[in-house]
Amino acid sequence: QVQLVESGGGLVEPGGSLRLSCAASGSVFSINTMGWYRQAPGKQRELVAAITSRGNTNYADSVKDRFTISRDNAKNTMYLQMNALKPEDTAVYYCNLRPSLTTIPYDYWGQGTQVTVSS
Repeated sequence: QVQLVESGGGLVEPGGSLRLSCAASGSVFSINTMGWYRQAPGKQRELVAAITSRGNTNYADSVKDRFTISRDNAKNTMYLQMNALKPEDTAVYYCNLRPSLTTIPYDYWGQGTQVTVSS
């Protein structure tokens, strides 16, 4: 079993910054992809950014050049630095972990943390 614990969400004004953290514990396989998803009320959950164990990244077009994803493999911890935040970034942000070397894909999810961007 894998447990994902998120922190760093909160309320910020437009143009502000937040840094989210996600710490993984339990039976974490070292070769994996971790990512951040978000879901706003009435909308589908969408991928924000993802990062592999080796540091390869990809971003949603809506956050490219504003958000930066990173990870510390020794701590099994992932981060999301969010800058130039916009009201449309308001959502519940979820941490995701997907072991890479499995026959059947399986996703682990955090509980979600609220990010609100408002003046």
